[in-house]
Amino acid sequence: MKVLFVGGTGVISSASTALAAERGMRLTLLNRGQTSRPVPAGVETLQADIRNSASVEAVLSGRTFDAVVDWVCFTPGHAETDLRLFAGRTGQFVFISSASAYQTPPSHLPVTESTPLVNPVWAYSRNKIACEEIFMKAHRDDRFPVTIVRPSHTYDRTLLPTHGRYTDIDRMRRGKKVVVHGDGSSLWTLTHHADFAVGLVGLLGNPQALGEAFHITSDESLTWNQIVGILGRAAGAEPKITHIPSELIAAYFPDWGDSLLGDKTHSMIFDNSKIRRLVPDFNPSIPFARGAEEILAWYDGDPKRRQSDPDYERTLDRMIAAYEAAFPK
Repeated sequence: MKVLFVGGTGVISSASTALAAERGMRLTLLNRGQTSRPVPAGVETLQADIRNSASVEAVLSGRTFDAVVDWVCFTPGHAETDLRLFAGRTGQFVFISSASAYQTPPSHLPVTESTPLVNPVWAYSRNKIACEEIFMKAHRDDRFPVTIVRPSHTYDRTLLPTHGRYTDIDRMRRGKKVVVHGDGSSLWTLTHHADFAVGLVGLLGNPQALGEAFHITSDESLTWNQIVGILGRAAGAEPKITHIPSELIAAYFPDWGDSLLGDKTHSMIFDNSKIRRLVPDFNPSIPFARGAEEILAWYDGDPKRRQSDPDYERTLDRMIAAYEAAFPK
Protein backbone atom coordinates (compact mmCIF):
# COMPACT_ATOMS: atom_id res chain seq x y z
CA MET A 1 0.00 0.00 0.00
CA LYS A 2 1.07 3.55 -0.72
CA VAL A 3 0.22 5.62 2.34
CA LEU A 4 0.70 9.31 3.12
CA PHE A 5 0.73 10.68 6.66
CA VAL A 6 0.28 14.42 7.00
CA GLY A 7 2.32 14.79 10.17
CA GLY A 8 3.38 11.40 11.45
CA THR A 9 5.99 12.30 14.06
CA GLY A 10 3.78 13.49 16.93
CA VAL A 11 2.77 11.94 20.22
CA ILE A 12 -0.14 9.93 18.79
CA SER A 13 1.10 9.41 15.24
CA SER A 14 4.71 8.31 15.77
CA ALA A 15 3.77 4.77 16.82
CA SER A 16 1.50 4.44 13.78
CA THR A 17 4.37 5.55 11.56
CA ALA A 18 6.62 2.87 13.07
CA LEU A 19 3.97 0.14 12.74
CA ALA A 20 3.04 1.03 9.16
CA ALA A 21 6.72 0.86 8.20
CA GLU A 22 7.14 -2.43 10.07
CA ARG A 23 4.21 -3.91 8.15
CA GLY A 24 5.79 -3.05 4.81
CA MET A 25 3.62 -0.14 3.74
CA ARG A 26 5.20 2.33 1.33
CA LEU A 27 4.88 5.20 3.75
CA THR A 28 5.49 8.87 3.01
CA LEU A 29 5.42 11.60 5.66
CA LEU A 30 4.52 15.14 4.70
CA ASN A 31 5.47 17.68 7.34
CA ARG A 32 7.60 20.72 8.04
CA GLY A 33 10.57 18.64 9.18
CA GLN A 34 10.51 20.12 12.69
CA THR A 35 10.68 17.11 14.99
CA SER A 36 13.13 15.44 17.32
CA ARG A 37 11.57 12.01 16.82
CA PRO A 38 13.49 9.78 14.39
CA VAL A 39 11.78 8.60 11.21
CA PRO A 40 11.97 4.81 10.64
CA ALA A 41 14.29 3.53 7.93
CA GLY A 42 12.63 3.27 4.53
CA VAL A 43 10.03 5.96 5.23
CA GLU A 44 10.06 8.82 2.72
CA THR A 45 9.78 12.36 4.04
CA LEU A 46 8.48 15.29 2.00
CA GLN A 47 8.92 18.75 3.44
CA ALA A 48 5.98 21.12 3.01
CA ASP A 49 3.59 23.08 5.18
CA ILE A 50 0.05 21.66 4.97
CA ARG A 51 -1.23 25.20 5.64
CA ASN A 52 0.35 26.27 2.34
CA SER A 53 -1.61 24.46 -0.35
CA ALA A 54 0.72 25.54 -3.16
CA SER A 55 3.75 23.96 -1.45
CA VAL A 56 1.82 20.73 -0.85
CA GLU A 57 0.57 20.55 -4.43
CA ALA A 58 4.13 21.04 -5.65
CA VAL A 59 5.61 18.14 -3.66
CA LEU A 60 2.63 15.84 -4.36
CA SER A 61 2.36 16.61 -8.07
CA GLY A 62 1.43 13.45 -9.98
CA ARG A 63 1.21 11.30 -6.86
CA THR A 64 -1.72 9.19 -5.70
CA PHE A 65 -2.11 7.08 -2.57
CA ASP A 66 -4.11 4.15 -1.32
CA ALA A 67 -4.64 5.96 1.98
CA VAL A 68 -3.96 9.41 3.41
CA VAL A 69 -4.08 10.18 7.15
CA ASP A 70 -4.19 13.82 8.26
CA TRP A 71 -3.01 14.01 11.86
CA VAL A 72 -3.10 17.81 12.03
CA CYS A 73 -6.56 18.85 10.82
CA PHE A 74 -8.19 20.91 13.56
CA THR A 75 -10.57 23.45 12.01
CA PRO A 76 -13.22 23.58 9.26
CA GLY A 77 -10.78 25.57 7.14
CA HIS A 78 -8.24 22.76 7.42
CA ALA A 79 -10.92 20.25 6.39
CA GLU A 80 -11.85 22.27 3.30
CA THR A 81 -8.18 22.41 2.32
CA ASP A 82 -7.91 18.62 2.68
CA LEU A 83 -10.88 18.14 0.37
CA ARG A 84 -9.24 20.31 -2.29
CA LEU A 85 -5.86 18.59 -1.93
CA PHE A 86 -6.87 14.95 -1.67
CA ALA A 87 -10.16 14.43 -3.53
CA GLY A 88 -9.27 12.13 -6.42
CA ARG A 89 -5.76 11.57 -5.05
CA THR A 90 -6.47 8.79 -2.52
CA GLY A 91 -8.59 5.69 -2.13
CA GLN A 92 -9.12 6.47 1.57
CA PHE A 93 -8.81 9.61 3.64
CA VAL A 94 -8.55 9.23 7.42
CA PHE A 95 -9.50 12.24 9.51
CA ILE A 96 -8.17 12.18 13.06
CA SER A 97 -11.00 13.61 15.09
CA SER A 98 -11.35 13.40 18.89
CA ALA A 99 -13.38 11.42 21.40
CA SER A 100 -13.95 14.74 23.17
CA ALA A 101 -16.46 15.42 20.37
CA TYR A 102 -18.90 13.00 22.01
CA GLN A 103 -21.80 14.28 24.08
CA THR A 104 -20.46 16.05 27.16
CA PRO A 105 -21.44 14.84 29.69
CA PRO A 106 -22.47 11.55 28.06
CA SER A 107 -26.06 10.46 28.68
CA HIS A 108 -24.98 6.84 28.93
CA LEU A 109 -21.84 4.75 29.32
CA PRO A 110 -20.00 3.13 27.74
CA VAL A 111 -19.69 5.55 24.84
CA THR A 112 -20.23 4.03 21.39
CA GLU A 113 -19.77 5.52 17.95
CA SER A 114 -23.51 6.27 17.89
CA THR A 115 -23.25 8.54 20.94
CA PRO A 116 -24.23 12.05 19.75
CA LEU A 117 -21.51 14.56 18.95
CA VAL A 118 -22.26 17.52 21.24
CA ASN A 119 -19.72 19.50 23.22
CA PRO A 120 -21.10 22.88 24.34
CA VAL A 121 -17.97 23.86 26.29
CA TRP A 122 -14.73 23.19 24.43
CA ALA A 123 -14.06 24.98 21.14
CA TYR A 124 -11.42 22.38 20.19
CA SER A 125 -14.09 19.67 20.25
CA ARG A 126 -16.67 21.76 18.40
CA ASN A 127 -14.14 22.35 15.63
CA LYS A 128 -13.54 18.62 15.35
CA ILE A 129 -17.30 18.05 15.09
CA ALA A 130 -17.52 20.67 12.34
CA CYS A 131 -14.70 18.95 10.45
CA GLU A 132 -16.47 15.60 10.71
CA GLU A 133 -19.62 17.15 9.25
CA ILE A 134 -17.69 18.59 6.31
CA PHE A 135 -16.04 15.26 5.49
CA MET A 136 -19.23 13.22 5.88
CA LYS A 137 -21.16 15.60 3.64
CA ALA A 138 -18.43 15.20 1.01
CA HIS A 139 -18.75 11.44 1.41
CA ARG A 140 -22.53 11.54 0.92
CA ASP A 141 -22.51 14.06 -1.92
CA ASP A 142 -19.31 13.22 -3.78
CA ARG A 143 -18.23 9.81 -2.44
CA PHE A 144 -15.16 11.30 -0.78
CA PRO A 145 -13.64 8.15 0.79
CA VAL A 146 -13.40 9.34 4.39
CA THR A 147 -12.84 7.29 7.54
CA ILE A 148 -13.13 9.11 10.87
CA VAL A 149 -10.99 8.07 13.83
CA ARG A 150 -11.60 9.44 17.33
CA PRO A 151 -8.69 8.97 19.73
CA SER A 152 -9.27 9.64 23.39
CA HIS A 153 -6.41 10.66 25.72
CA THR A 154 -3.49 9.02 23.88
CA TYR A 155 0.06 9.33 25.20
CA ASP A 156 3.64 8.27 24.59
CA ARG A 157 6.63 8.31 26.92
CA THR A 158 7.00 12.10 26.54
CA LEU A 159 3.47 13.05 27.61
CA LEU A 160 2.37 13.26 31.23
CA PRO A 161 -1.45 13.27 31.53
CA THR A 162 -1.76 16.01 34.16
CA HIS A 163 -1.99 19.67 33.21
CA GLY A 164 1.21 20.64 35.02
CA ARG A 165 3.25 17.97 33.23
CA TYR A 166 6.65 17.56 34.91
CA THR A 167 5.93 20.35 37.40
CA ASP A 168 3.36 18.06 39.03
CA ILE A 169 5.93 15.27 39.32
CA ASP A 170 8.46 17.68 40.79
CA ARG A 171 5.90 18.84 43.35
CA MET A 172 5.16 15.24 44.34
CA ARG A 173 8.86 14.59 44.86
CA ARG A 174 9.21 17.75 46.96
CA GLY A 175 6.22 16.84 49.09
CA LYS A 176 4.07 19.70 47.78
CA LYS A 177 0.37 19.44 47.05
CA VAL A 178 -0.95 18.54 43.61
CA VAL A 179 -4.46 19.27 42.40
CA VAL A 180 -7.05 16.78 41.16
CA HIS A 181 -10.35 18.12 39.86
CA GLY A 182 -13.61 17.38 41.65
CA ASP A 183 -13.33 14.53 44.12
CA GLY A 184 -11.04 12.56 41.79
CA SER A 185 -13.55 9.76 41.31
CA SER A 186 -14.51 10.36 37.65
CA LEU A 187 -13.30 7.60 35.34
CA TRP A 188 -10.86 8.31 32.54
CA THR A 189 -9.32 6.30 29.70
CA LEU A 190 -5.62 6.64 28.86
CA THR A 191 -4.37 4.90 25.72
CA HIS A 192 -0.75 4.11 24.89
CA HIS A 193 0.07 5.22 21.35
CA ALA A 194 1.43 1.76 20.47
CA ASP A 195 -1.97 0.23 21.27
CA PHE A 196 -3.73 2.95 19.29
CA ALA A 197 -1.46 2.28 16.29
CA VAL A 198 -2.72 -1.29 15.90
CA GLY A 199 -6.26 -0.04 15.40
CA LEU A 200 -5.34 2.86 13.14
CA VAL A 201 -3.01 0.94 10.83
CA GLY A 202 -5.49 -1.94 10.69
CA LEU A 203 -8.09 0.37 9.17
CA LEU A 204 -5.87 1.50 6.30
CA GLY A 205 -7.00 0.09 2.99
CA ASN A 206 -10.11 -1.53 4.46
CA PRO A 207 -13.10 -0.68 2.22
CA GLN A 208 -15.53 -1.44 5.08
CA ALA A 209 -14.11 1.57 6.94
CA LEU A 210 -15.20 4.09 4.30
CA GLY A 211 -17.92 6.43 5.49
CA GLU A 212 -17.56 5.11 9.04
CA ALA A 213 -16.33 6.49 12.36
CA PHE A 214 -14.34 4.59 14.98
CA HIS A 215 -12.92 5.43 18.35
CA ILE A 216 -9.72 3.62 19.26
CA THR A 217 -9.00 3.53 22.99
CA SER A 218 -7.76 1.38 25.81
CA ASP A 219 -10.20 -0.82 27.70
CA GLU A 220 -8.71 0.28 31.03
CA SER A 221 -10.60 2.95 32.98
CA LEU A 222 -9.03 4.65 36.00
CA THR A 223 -10.17 7.36 38.37
CA TRP A 224 -8.09 10.53 38.39
CA ASN A 225 -7.09 9.69 41.96
CA GLN A 226 -5.72 6.39 40.66
CA ILE A 227 -3.95 8.07 37.74
CA VAL A 228 -2.14 10.51 40.03
CA GLY A 229 -1.36 7.70 42.47
CA ILE A 230 0.16 5.60 39.66
CA LEU A 231 2.30 8.55 38.58
CA GLY A 232 3.43 9.04 42.16
CA ARG A 233 4.50 5.41 42.50
CA ALA A 234 6.41 5.60 39.22
CA ALA A 235 8.10 8.78 40.51
CA GLY A 236 8.90 7.23 43.88
CA ALA A 237 6.68 9.70 45.75
CA GLU A 238 3.40 9.75 47.66
CA PRO A 239 1.14 12.41 46.09
CA LYS A 240 -0.49 14.90 48.45
CA ILE A 241 -3.73 15.42 46.58
CA THR A 242 -5.91 18.49 47.00
CA HIS A 243 -9.35 18.19 45.42
CA ILE A 244 -10.64 21.41 43.86
CA PRO A 245 -13.85 21.92 41.83
CA SER A 246 -13.32 22.12 38.09
CA GLU A 247 -15.15 25.46 37.94
CA LEU A 248 -12.62 27.04 40.30
CA ILE A 249 -9.70 25.54 38.37
CA ALA A 250 -11.17 27.08 35.21
CA ALA A 251 -11.21 30.50 36.89
CA TYR A 252 -7.48 30.29 37.63
CA PHE A 253 -6.41 28.30 34.54
CA PRO A 254 -8.80 28.98 31.60
CA ASP A 255 -6.98 26.65 29.18
CA TRP A 256 -6.96 23.82 31.72
CA GLY A 257 -10.55 24.59 32.66
CA ASP A 258 -11.85 24.24 29.10
CA SER A 259 -10.42 20.74 28.81
CA LEU A 260 -11.84 19.85 32.25
CA LEU A 261 -15.37 21.21 31.84
CA GLY A 262 -15.49 20.11 28.20
CA ASP A 263 -13.99 16.68 28.72
CA LYS A 264 -12.03 15.40 31.73
CA THR A 265 -14.50 16.29 34.49
CA HIS A 266 -16.88 13.64 33.16
CA SER A 267 -16.40 9.88 33.24
CA MET A 268 -15.58 8.51 29.79
CA ILE A 269 -15.60 4.76 29.18
CA PHE A 270 -15.59 3.39 25.63
CA ASP A 271 -17.00 0.33 23.91
CA ASN A 272 -14.38 -0.76 21.35
CA SER A 273 -16.52 -3.45 19.70
CA LYS A 274 -16.70 -1.65 16.36
CA ILE A 275 -12.95 -1.28 15.81
CA ARG A 276 -12.46 -4.91 16.90
CA ARG A 277 -14.90 -6.12 14.25
CA LEU A 278 -12.77 -4.61 11.49
CA VAL A 279 -9.35 -5.01 13.12
CA PRO A 280 -9.36 -8.34 14.99
CA ASP A 281 -5.78 -7.94 16.21
CA PHE A 282 -6.66 -4.74 18.07
CA ASN A 283 -6.17 -5.75 21.71
CA PRO A 284 -4.84 -2.89 23.85
CA SER A 285 -2.44 -4.47 26.31
CA ILE A 286 -0.35 -1.68 27.86
CA PRO A 287 -1.76 -0.64 31.26
CA PHE A 288 -1.10 2.89 32.43
CA ALA A 289 1.04 1.55 35.29
CA ARG A 290 3.58 0.41 32.68
CA GLY A 291 3.08 3.57 30.63
CA ALA A 292 3.77 5.72 33.69
CA GLU A 293 7.05 3.88 34.24
CA GLU A 294 8.03 4.58 30.62
CA ILE A 295 7.16 8.25 31.06
CA LEU A 296 9.16 8.71 34.27
CA ALA A 297 12.13 6.80 32.83
CA TRP A 298 12.14 9.19 29.87
CA TYR A 299 12.01 12.31 32.04
CA ASP A 300 14.60 10.98 34.46
CA GLY A 301 16.88 10.01 31.56
CA ASP A 302 17.87 13.62 30.83
CA PRO A 303 18.00 16.55 33.30
CA LYS A 304 16.96 18.93 30.49
CA ARG A 305 13.54 17.28 30.39
CA ARG A 306 12.89 17.88 34.08
CA GLN A 307 11.81 21.50 33.85
CA SER A 308 9.27 23.01 36.23
CA ASP A 309 7.04 25.95 35.33
CA PRO A 310 7.32 28.63 38.05
CA ASP A 311 4.30 30.57 36.76
CA TYR A 312 2.13 27.45 36.93
CA GLU A 313 3.39 26.74 40.45
CA ARG A 314 2.66 30.24 41.71
CA THR A 315 -0.87 30.19 40.33
CA LEU A 316 -1.45 26.67 41.64
CA ASP A 317 -0.31 27.66 45.14
CA ARG A 318 -2.55 30.75 45.07
CA MET A 319 -5.52 28.63 44.03
CA ILE A 320 -4.89 26.00 46.72
CA ALA A 321 -4.47 28.68 49.39
CA ALA A 322 -7.70 30.44 48.35
CA TYR A 323 -9.68 27.21 48.31
CA GLU A 324 -8.36 26.02 51.67
CA ALA A 325 -9.06 29.42 53.21
CA ALA A 326 -12.65 29.27 51.96
CA PHE A 327 -13.13 25.65 53.00
CA PRO A 328 -10.87 24.95 55.98
CA LYS A 329 -10.76 21.37 57.16
